Amino acid sequence: MSKSKPAPLSKAQTEIMEIIWEQEEVTVSEVWETLSQRRPVARNTVQTMMVRLEEKGWLKHRTLGRSFLYSAVSKRSASLGESIRHSLETMFGGSTEDLVTAILEDQSLTKSEANRIRQMIDEAEKRNRRKENDS
Repeated sequence: MSKSKPAPLSKAQTEIMEIIWEQEEVTVSEVWETLSQRRPVARNTVQTMMVRLEEKGWLKHRTLGRSFLYSAVSKRSASLGESIRHSLETMFGGSTEDLVTAILEDQSLTKSEANRIRQMIDEAEKRNRRKENDS
């Protein structure tokens, strides 16, 4: 695997990756069957997209008989974290505060969500203090 970061995913590529993250290892036909239940899509289109995803560093495959079994190079959480970091840099100039402001202005939070976010901020602050004390 290359040390460079994979290119960001398009909406269609993300849809394919979600299927792969959920099923862990799949053939082109299995992805195509899942997508076909949602909307019309050609099998060749799915195959081409999966080959491109492998070329971009999102997928890897192994051969089993005459079939390629595809799996994600990284777990969903790591991959989405990378996508968020990319968006943070390109759309918000690296400002986490601007990102959170944009989300909060566009979304209404339930009391439960707000409490969970406060809890995550508290945990992040504790981790940062521990790192500073360890240095």
